[in-house]
Amino acid sequence: MKKLPRWLWLACASEFVFAAGLAAAPAADKPNVVLIISDEIAYFEPGFMGGELIHTPNLDRLAASGVVMRHMLSGGANCATARCTLITGKHLGHASVRENTGDIPIREDETTIADVLKPLGYAVGGFGKWGVGGRGSTGVPEKHGFDVFFGYYDQVHAHTYYPPYLIRNSEEVWLPGNRGGLRGETYSQYVIHDEALAFIREHAGERPFFAYLPYTLPHGPFTIPDDDPALDLYRDKPWPRDAVLYAAMTTLLDTHVGEILELLEQTGVRDNTLVLFGGDNGGADRFASDEHPRGLFSGNKDPQGSTEYRGGKGNPYEGAFRVPFAVSWPSRIEPGRVSEHLGYFPDLLPTIAEACGAEIPAEVNGISIVPELIGDQAAGRPQEQHEYLYWERGAWTAIRRGDWRAVWTRRGGEWELYNLADDPGESNNLADQHPGLVAELSALAREARVPARPGSYTSRDLTERDRRAKGGNVDRIPGD
Repeated sequence: MKKLPRWLWLACASEFVFAAGLAAAPAADKPNVVLIISDEIAYFEPGFMGGELIHTPNLDRLAASGVVMRHMLSGGANCATARCTLITGKHLGHASVRENTGDIPIREDETTIADVLKPLGYAVGGFGKWGVGGRGSTGVPEKHGFDVFFGYYDQVHAHTYYPPYLIRNSEEVWLPGNRGGLRGETYSQYVIHDEALAFIREHAGERPFFAYLPYTLPHGPFTIPDDDPALDLYRDKPWPRDAVLYAAMTTLLDTHVGEILELLEQTGVRDNTLVLFGGDNGGADRFASDEHPRGLFSGNKDPQGSTEYRGGKGNPYEGAFRVPFAVSWPSRIEPGRVSEHLGYFPDLLPTIAEACGAEIPAEVNGISIVPELIGDQAAGRPQEQHEYLYWERGAWTAIRRGDWRAVWTRRGGEWELYNLADDPGESNNLADQHPGLVAELSALAREARVPARPGSYTSRDLTERDRRAKGGNVDRIPGD
């Protein structure tokens, strides 16, 4: 473990609330869980990861109050695949959603984080972009343990912040003055966030709750109300207009995280609430130029050092899976730490299950990182390590064992091999020097994969309607 930078420690010293001794909470005092997933924030963009251009004081405060997981990787290279691995605890060799079309559902018989917690008496709510099952499918959240889910079910529907309607438990909730596209009267993120706050406020102190917040910010299209205070920080920057909007949307996300933390404090449940924050998949080289070839905000290149990760969203290289990730649980996690533990999204289900006293389903591929978070002694066991991490999408496969990473990029092609300890940018293919290792990793990759079995639709009418709503091409259902 390494300490956080001195400037961040000093700036956030007032937030370091730590229950001495890491004493276990009574069995009846189950922790609340808030899991915040930002749609597309990049690895090096937040301040706590070294970002210098976008204001993220609340994310930095959250990170300083707990542990920064520098190697908690995404489970997929795109939105839908990553969300499937996160919510089900399965890697992409077993997951039901392995492509990013946005409408592939998980199966009705699959267990989610919500399914694990609900039998323990948890109130379970989701607010944001679901992405693993549209209306009329086996994958809708109300079939997977959620008491309420409000936001977007279909991924394409989420490609506007001014949709005619959002979805609550498969029913349409109309938004005043919206016709889809880039402009309207009701900014969806405001409404989604207000619903999330109301859910937390309703249950805090009354019963344990799980709030899953897969917020769409700062994913495109880049737009934010002109009177939002976050925009004032960037109006005069000499940046492309979309870069200004992207930065403002990221700071709005940060503001909303701050409001969640403040509400947890106000309701007296902050100390016993496990808060996890991360991006959903690796960032792209947004707003690249000759001066900034890896993007203006340097999402996959450390602005304070030489580390650079190859590729980004959608491809098989390390940059596609690097996400900022921080975990805070004041009564259990010592603040001001940086973890070098290697994990990925399939680990979140077993981690949350163990933290809450739930049984971990046998079919998951992830491993709990509770010992890494609270210490081996408090957890009662040492931290388990992955034998390997596995990803796939379409024509490519990637597998990692320790510092070694093998990539197969096309059918009939050759395996590539990289040592990330010496070559984090994956620039030196060592496959010819280590044929035995390539054979071992490729054999593991074959063993890791079973044929995909996605869920199904009773009817696609409603999910197709939601997709049309992106452009406002819908009418009210007769009788509404």
